[in-house]
Formats: sequence, C-alpha cells, structure tokens
Amino acid sequence: MSSVSPSMPSAAVDLSVVVPAYNEEERLAPTLDAIAAHLREHENRFGAWEVLVVDDGSTDATRDVVTAASARDRRIRLVTSPRNRGKGHALRLGVLASAGRRVLLTDADLAAPIEQLELLDKALAEGNAAAVGSRTVAGATIERHQSAAREFLGRAGNWLIRRVAVPGVRDTQCGFKLFDGDRAREAFAASRLTGWGIDVEILQHFRRAGWPVAEVPVRWAHQPGSKVRPLDYLRVLAELTALKLRAVRPADVLAAAAFLLMAVALYSGRWADPAHRYLPDSLQDQNQWEWFFAVTADHVAHLRNPFFTTLQGFPDGVNLMANTVMLGLTVPFAPVTLALGPAVSLALVTTLGLAATATAWYALIVRRVVRHRGAAFTGAALAAFAPPMVSHANAHPNFVVLFMIPPIVERTLRLCAGTRVVRDGVVLGLMAAYQIFLGEEPLLLAALGMVLFAAAYAVVRPEVAKAAVRPLLKGTAIAAAVCLPLLALPLYWQFFGPQSYTRVLHAPNMGNSPRALLSFAERSLVAGDRTTADALSPNPTEQNAFYGWPLALVAFAFVVRLWERPLVKALAFTAAAAGLLSLGPRFGIPLTHMTVPGPWALFAHLPLFESVIEGRVAMVCAPALGMLLAVAVERLVHTPRVGRQFLGLTAVAAALIPILPAPLRSVERAPVPSFIADGTWRAYVGKDETLVPVPLPDSGNAEALHWQTAAGLGFRLPGGYFNGPYGPERVGIYGASPRFTSSMLRDVSFTGVAPVIGKNWQAQARADFAYWKAGVLVLPPQPYQDRLRETVDLLVGRPGKWVGGVWVWDLHEAGRPAPARTTLPAPHR
Repeated sequence: MSSVSPSMPSAAVDLSVVVPAYNEEERLAPTLDAIAAHLREHENRFGAWEVLVVDDGSTDATRDVVTAASARDRRIRLVTSPRNRGKGHALRLGVLASAGRRVLLTDADLAAPIEQLELLDKALAEGNAAAVGSRTVAGATIERHQSAAREFLGRAGNWLIRRVAVPGVRDTQCGFKLFDGDRAREAFAASRLTGWGIDVEILQHFRRAGWPVAEVPVRWAHQPGSKVRPLDYLRVLAELTALKLRAVRPADVLAAAAFLLMAVALYSGRWADPAHRYLPDSLQDQNQWEWFFAVTADHVAHLRNPFFTTLQGFPDGVNLMANTVMLGLTVPFAPVTLALGPAVSLALVTTLGLAATATAWYALIVRRVVRHRGAAFTGAALAAFAPPMVSHANAHPNFVVLFMIPPIVERTLRLCAGTRVVRDGVVLGLMAAYQIFLGEEPLLLAALGMVLFAAAYAVVRPEVAKAAVRPLLKGTAIAAAVCLPLLALPLYWQFFGPQSYTRVLHAPNMGNSPRALLSFAERSLVAGDRTTADALSPNPTEQNAFYGWPLALVAFAFVVRLWERPLVKALAFTAAAAGLLSLGPRFGIPLTHMTVPGPWALFAHLPLFESVIEGRVAMVCAPALGMLLAVAVERLVHTPRVGRQFLGLTAVAAALIPILPAPLRSVERAPVPSFIADGTWRAYVGKDETLVPVPLPDSGNAEALHWQTAAGLGFRLPGGYFNGPYGPERVGIYGASPRFTSSMLRDVSFTGVAPVIGKNWQAQARADFAYWKAGVLVLPPQPYQDRLRETVDLLVGRPGKWVGGVWVWDLHEAGRPAPARTTLPAPHR
C-alpha cells in the first residue's frame, strides 16, 4: 500500500517530476528547492507542474523534509511506501500517481542539473516518446567522475544491457529521463521489477511498442552519498536475467521442449543404456566418434596438442584437425567425458545438439519468415528432422549439430541491412570461427545455400540486392579479418601439418539419383522403404535426399499459389538448385540407360568442394523447404475460408506424415573382451609398444577403437578409422596407409582365403610388426577366425594362446621373462 498527500487541484498538469527517495534527508531539501525554483521561473515553457517525492520506506527524516517543502508549495507532494522495496518500486508508485502530459524522472542527488530539462523537452517535442539523458554519447559532459571501479562496472553493465535488452541505448542507467506521460504510465503499470533494473524494463517496453526513444547528452556530476552499492550491480544482472526470461513467449518454450522430446524419442534406443547400446546403421562411426570424444578429453586433461595424436595410425598418427573431431563441443564436454564416458557425451551432444538446431531454425523463421508460432514450428521441424538429417543422426554429429548455422544466416542478413556493419561483421567472424570447430563441410554447404538464395533474391528484388552489396562485402571482409587470425594455426595444421592430406578420395559419383529425391528413407515411420533406400544410397548414413513425392508435390503447389512473393521465389530456387546440384557431375535419367552431365561438374574439382560428397548438397533443401512450408501454413491459418484452410492443412499433414522419423535402430553392444576390460593387456604391451588387433582396425571394422576407449586410451593402435594421406599426392583415404601384412589380414578376414605363408610373408610380417612396434597381436572371435589364427600362427612362427576371450601372440624377444598371465581354455569350435 502507498499514500499520496496532499491532494492536487483538479487543474490539468503539463509536467510531473518524480523523485525517488530513500534516507535522503541531507540531500533532498536543496534538490526540491532547485527543481521548484526552475519550474516557477520557466512556467511559461513547462506549464502547470507537480513534484512527486516517493519515500521508499525511509528510516530518517526524509518525509519531514518533503512535508516542509510541500507547506511552502503545495505542488510538491509526498508519496509514501510502508517499507523499502527498491528504486523500481518507488518509480512505479510515483509515475502511476502522476497526472502530467510529460513525466520527468530525476534522482534525489540531482546529478544531472534540472536546467538540462530543456534538452530533453526539445527531444520530446521533435516526436520522440522518451528522451533519455546520457553520459556516454557525444556532447555529454562529466564534471565529476565516479570511482574507477564504479565506472568500469557501469560500462560493463551498459554493454550487457545493450546486448540483451535495449540495443541502441548506450546509457540506460542515468537517472534523468523525460517521458510522454500516458505512455510512461502504461509502461510502468506493466512493469514488474522493483530494483535498479526498472530503467531497462521501461525502455524495453518502449522499444517493443515501437515508441521512439532519443538519447540526449547531458551535463552530469557524481554526488557523494550514492545509494548504489557493489552488490547492486549483481542485483541488476539478476533482474536483467528475469527480464529476459519473461520476454520469452510460452509458445517458444513449448516449441523448444517439443524439439527436445523429438530428439530424445529419435535416440530413445541409445538412451535406454548409452554405454551398452549401439546404432547399427552408424556402421563403425559410433566407435569413431566416441573415440574422438575420448581422445579430446584425454588431451584436455593432460594439456596435450588437440590437433594430433599417435593413439591411432601408429607410428604416423592422426591429424585431428584434418578429421571432424568437433573441438567446439568435444573440448567443452571433456569433463562429462572424463566423468561419465565418451558414450554418454556423444549421446548428450547428438540429442541436445539436434534439439538446439531445431530451436535455432525456429528462432530464425520467427524473426525473418513468419510470426505464427505453429507455422514456424512446422518449418523448423522439417529443417532439423528431415530424412537426410535423420540419416546422418546415426553417425555424423557434425551434420546434425547445426545450431550455429541459423545464427550465421541471421547475422549475414543483418549485414545486408547495413545498420551496424562493423559489429555484425565481428560477430559473424566469431560465429564462423566457432562453426569451423563444429564442422567445415556443413558451413561450406550453408554458404552454398546462401549464395543460391542471394542470387535468386537479387533477380526478383534487384533494388534490395544493390543496396545490400556494399555493406555485405564490407561486413564479410571484417568477418574474415576476425575469423582468419583465430583459425590461422588450426588451419595451417589441418592443411600443412603432420598427416595432412590434399583431398578426400570418394567413389567416382556419390550424387543422388533423381529417384532418391522423391522416394522415402529407411527410417521414415510410415513409408520407410529399406530396399529402395539401400538401392538409392551408398549406405544408411548417407541417405541424403528422400523427401518423398508428397512433400515435393505439396511444395510445388504452394510455390505456384504464392509465387507473387519474392521470398517464395528465392526459396523455391534454392531448394530446386540444391537438389539438382546433389545429383553429381553426371546422373542417370530414371527408367532409361542415359546419363547426362550435372551442374556439380562445375564445382567437383574446385578446392574444398572436391572433398564434398555431392549427394549431401540435398541437405540444403531441408531448411529451404521448411521455410516454404512455414510461409504456406501461416497463409492457411490466416485465411478466412474454412474449407480452403482445411484442405491446405490436410495437404501439409499428408506431405509430412510419410516422412516422420522412426526412432533410430539400437542393438546390444558387443562386450569388450576381458583381456582388454580387466587390464590383462598391460602385461603384454610395453611403454612404447602397440597392441595390434587382427585384422587391423579400419573403416569396415573399428571395434578396436571401442577397446581402446574402454581401456582409458592406455595403448596405441596401428591402423584405425580416420582420414589420412596416401601416396605421393597425399590423397585422403579412410584409415592408415596400408602395409602388406595389414592388407593381407584384411583380405583373409573378408574372404577366408589366405595366401601360402612362406619365408617372404614371414619376413614382411616381421618388418611390419617392427614398424608398428607391436607388443602383442590380438584376435577376437569373428567370422573366419580359424583361418586368421592359422595365418597368424604361420606369420609369427608359433601358435597363439587363448587369454581373456581372445587369441594372443606375444611378440617380445626370446629370452625375455614371460609376463604373468592367466591362460584360459580355448573356446569350443
């Protein structure tokens, strides 16, 4: 409760002055005298006035000072609060008790002299709804500074406020502001903060309402006896956080929660037991990615070079920067990996990353495409959970965790507006640098998609494109100037460091079939077709199209219906062009034996593009189709014709239901042999030696990487599953450069046929074992294990022993004391 006294006459009031006061008996009297004297002297300018002093539960004689001033001039009134609740509460009481056409807020210390009112009044007369006194804009004068610490905290606070709440206002906390009275009362009535953050809340209200705010330079002098304490800066930060949280719409929270539930449902099989479940459609990629998380965490824990390791591919090693290790997440998740294991970290990153990506697309669509939250949700769901994204969700986090791509698109669009080119260029550079550490190929594909969109939009809106060229080029140059120094060392290591390579060797044509764009993926809940999907894609992780013919048909119908919109034309071109490029340098005409050149031939041999799997370009279609769908759904929702709305929304449902993703397949993981799990291997592998699985790990069988992570990365492996150089041209291949023995063992494991082992093969094996610094050979149970065991027996010259669930051959020199070990009976064959 509050009270106001004495009552004012019923005459209209032109200006209300609100002064919050808490224990201000020493400073308040001269302040009120100065205000009243100035307003009396300039009554012809400011008109009828009132001064409302809000006593915020003072414990001194503040009320007596106001009562005495009111006795001298009844236009000075006292507003009281029974207890101290903060400056925000006091200002709200005062403004809501005011009656003026304009409302001035000023502090009790009058740090900004009342004579500065004329400057604020002039700004209001020019059509602004508020005039904010500022100590930081050009023309401001500070006659007496605060302490260095307070000034630093003030600048930091204002910077944070500009970033999260009121962009464009450099000094929100100067206690000298003039408002349009009715709008001020509306804003303060809607306010909730009770502390120092009230200024930010009110200005944010004005900004969202579209009411113009002018920042006016004033003369200001710090006055002793300030009520602001160091702890108050933390309180302002807490209030800003509360303000930011309240600004989030419930629909936005529900959308983010729904995306998280969708991601959890997709990975539900793994979440049943992350450490012991495996996604079989990932082939060997789950083993590889868990290894990436484990080795990065180990590097962080021991402060090792994060760009290189010899734990795989010994002795040459692995250039981690030239592999997609996602340091942008594997490094921050290192504590989780060390505490809970790489399997849990990978499950968390893929699940949370997919949900974050969908939320980021949703935010971009709401900000740039449609306002209707349901339409935005539909578009974002398609952008993040389209069939190609679900395919990559099995094995490729770098193509699933794309939460930085929508902000990069948004920042690029801001550059085109040309309002804050330097700031937006710097932010874009930082974003691009971080995305490099998440995935370079997705950034390249996103850039390609933006170029396609920009080209189409420039054709349909040439005047907009012309205006955007200069700020876009300038901002991009600034972004490059920010990004490249941050990436100089990592990129040098990637392209010129140990085990770097020139390009990745793929199959001659990894493009999509035209049929793949219209067919259904294996993991579609309703229309999944494994036979067709397998026939039209290299493997389950590379089903890069499969949008289904119903979605293509509905998208085409919406494009025709909404063709008058430039955005629709540009999005349609982007989706169509990306789909065409994804067909590769040559593609076959369905139902014929003809092949024709594809436009990808223009890119296939360009630097960077030559390493891209061209079928992945179809992933660009997902956000483009998602935005098209969002535009169409919003149009349908707002159409007044119920019949048309029903038919349109039914068509959208018919297009999306067939491609709804089913949960990813999950199976029980093969157990780690006890030879590895219980540490028996330590008796066989010296400090500088390796453990050699039979056959050596490669992209077709990388289970040994799981052994290695289960053993805490305690031993090194020759071979492995990674990208490394091969031959004098240093072409990138999957795995280590093959040697005679590794190739022979691999062939035996696939065919069951071994060459005749003579002295030549034995000599070659000894040379390869020495090259690998092999301490022990380990053969786990597998197909053709008998033929593999016989082959290795002949290569080594003695039979292996069954130890801890595997066959082992100790390669240490004769005469060396045999390490202690437990020999178990051989398995039944």
